[in-house]
Amino acid sequence: MGRMLPGTRALRTFEAAGRHLNFTRAADEVGLTPAAVSYQIKDIEDRLGVALFTRTSRRVRLTPAGLVLYRATADALDNLQRAANRARKAARGSRQLRLSLGARFATYWLLPRLPQFRAANPELELAFDITDQVRDFDTDDIDIAIRFGAGTYERTRSERLFDTVVVPVCSPKLIETGPGLKNPQDLFRHTLCYVDCEIDGMVWPNWRMWMAAAGIDDFDDSRCVAFSDSTHVVQSVIEGGAVGLAELALVADDLARGRLVRPFDIGVSVGREFAYHLVYPESSRRDPRVRAFCDWIRNETIGRSGKDWRTRQDSNL
Repeated sequence: MGRMLPGTRALRTFEAAGRHLNFTRAADEVGLTPAAVSYQIKDIEDRLGVALFTRTSRRVRLTPAGLVLYRATADALDNLQRAANRARKAARGSRQLRLSLGARFATYWLLPRLPQFRAANPELELAFDITDQVRDFDTDDIDIAIRFGAGTYERTRSERLFDTVVVPVCSPKLIETGPGLKNPQDLFRHTLCYVDCEIDGMVWPNWRMWMAAAGIDDFDDSRCVAFSDSTHVVQSVIEGGAVGLAELALVADDLARGRLVRPFDIGVSVGREFAYHLVYPESSRRDPRVRAFCDWIRNETIGRSGKDWRTRQDSNL
């Protein structure tokens, strides 16, 4: 009678330990203590009757037998994950389209346009995966994604939707009651906020960069307020009386409705190689749900309203 194989949880622990070659990092990944990881590895070794790791005071290494089992385990877990993903998609049926996108794009661009999508596609139901992490279409329950970046994603089709530019915005009340904003130097009398982050090594436009574009050198940004997310910038602008740097494409509706005001026409480009992209698997290009969403978003970004704000961006670079 063959020896009893380890369960899936134990194999996940073994795979993490074999990949990291570090029980502490493996423990962090699978949600166990290092001692529990060591116990599970020992249990697998006892079940199989082979040593999987050599352990010293400084490092952990796979034995030849451990390497054989590690490769097979990694392949098996990957195949199970892919099969589970296909099963979830099959269970969802043909009505639901699961879209992965970042919070700021969802909040400021897609959600205001969601009624138009539903009116144009009443047979489709959108479900959302809100994250800035790049998803794997083979292992994650995702049909299509919108991502900001260079658009280079393996085994996918990537369509450039639009570039973006960062501009200063403020509330109408600030224009009416606060210190005047006749020229860029007037901004020194206001609270200035921005997003402090990097994307693929590129520094996101900040106030020092905007002031340089406005012809102001050696700007002291020590009093500027930095946030990690643009949502907090827009909230501070609307509720806190600050002047913030925001993506023009994502605040276009707020500007059109008068919730925000753009005091100066100067904008800073995020970078020619960076843009918002529509991303989906090569194998899904003929999926009716994917095609319907692609057609709709292309119309939204290339249609009249899209051309209007894109022309404004280009004129300010």
